[in-house]
Amino acid sequence: MILRELIGIRSVTGTPGTVEAANAVAARLRKAGFSDEDVVVVGPTPQLASVVARLKGRGAARPILLLAHIDVVDARREDWTTDPFTLVEKDGWWYGRGTGDDKGPAVMIVENLVRWKRAGFVPRGDVIAVFTTDEETNSNAIKWFASGAGRRWIDDPEFALNEDAGGGDLDKSGNARLLAVQTGEKVYQSYRLEVKNVGGHSSLPRRDNAIYTLASALGRLAAFRFPVELNETTRSYFRQAAAFEKGQLAADMRAVSRPGFAPAAAARLSVNPHYNALLRTTCVATRLEGGHADNALPQTARAIVNCRILPGVDPDRVDRTLTGIIADTAVHVSRVAPPTASPPSPLSPRVLDPITRVAHRLWPGIPIIPEMSTGATDGLYVRNAGIPVYGTTGVFTDPDEARAHGKDERIEIKRFYEGLEYLRLLVEELMR
Repeated sequence: MILRELIGIRSVTGTPGTVEAANAVAARLRKAGFSDEDVVVVGPTPQLASVVARLKGRGAARPILLLAHIDVVDARREDWTTDPFTLVEKDGWWYGRGTGDDKGPAVMIVENLVRWKRAGFVPRGDVIAVFTTDEETNSNAIKWFASGAGRRWIDDPEFALNEDAGGGDLDKSGNARLLAVQTGEKVYQSYRLEVKNVGGHSSLPRRDNAIYTLASALGRLAAFRFPVELNETTRSYFRQAAAFEKGQLAADMRAVSRPGFAPAAAARLSVNPHYNALLRTTCVATRLEGGHADNALPQTARAIVNCRILPGVDPDRVDRTLTGIIADTAVHVSRVAPPTASPPSPLSPRVLDPITRVAHRLWPGIPIIPEMSTGATDGLYVRNAGIPVYGTTGVFTDPDEARAHGKDERIEIKRFYEGLEYLRLLVEELMR
């Protein structure tokens, strides 16, 4: 299996490892019988070379797109109990950087492409897979494929299945509880807050200190909450997730899923960071710097505030809200980069019905719940280009098992093979 080879490649964006990983994927597919025409390593720059693979269909339907990324967040050996860049099997798990995010799911696409090619499966329309190499940083590769000169490599897909989103939850006994399908994600937007001052000698303090001015502004931001705003996906999520909870929590979930809910229900849910992020736009200070010497008054103080904006909310409105909260002309507020809008994908029966049928074959009776990611993936830019995206990896995990980007990242071997089979059955159901 190519997973061992990919985990062994330190494919951190901006390093030669990403191109090495892309070439390894391409070599595996070509060995299985894909032509050089159907498997290409290409990107907006040589350093961002990604893989595009095409399983040619009968031309009876539009193509579908499969998304994954093969770059990873770096990891240090001294932080792990195993070598992060060696696939280690232990107690029914595979350990290694990228096993969950996102080389493991990417390999599910690769292995299924190999299986389909060798079995002679010819789908109704082309199945096009894109393996990008900078999702963990700027996602410039997928921007190029979705909205730039690289669009010709992916044609005009009907929709995309994103193997970097969605997935199943396990209950405390290790049984499959629900399968989430990601149909939306928040818009990533960072702001720079900056205060300038003439400064001076620290022995002669001024009332208008740049650090104090900035700190006061951040304090006002910390005390503020954006209003609750639900969309089709989040309303459906809370309504269906309530069935798996009890007591006040279940009642509050049902309450917020209905129009005109009582604010008290949202306030109780907001104590949980995950539910809070589903309910509203969030902005939080993530970086801070100021001053230049211990014995000098600060001439500059800066902070980065990272916002995750609900899909459909106008970023200009967030700009105005931040300016109003800060309420100080001495604090200059500016966007670090332009935002990329990402409208939620429709809850389409064309996709959700096959997902339900396949999921019920593998996990009888499992509920299928739409979800909105609080973070961002390459799917953000594909949706922005007008292609609906559904995050639907078939890997089940304990909700408390959150090791992506962290220590001892791992994937349960049994669950890996379930996800592999789920993807095979789903694509065949969609495209047979």
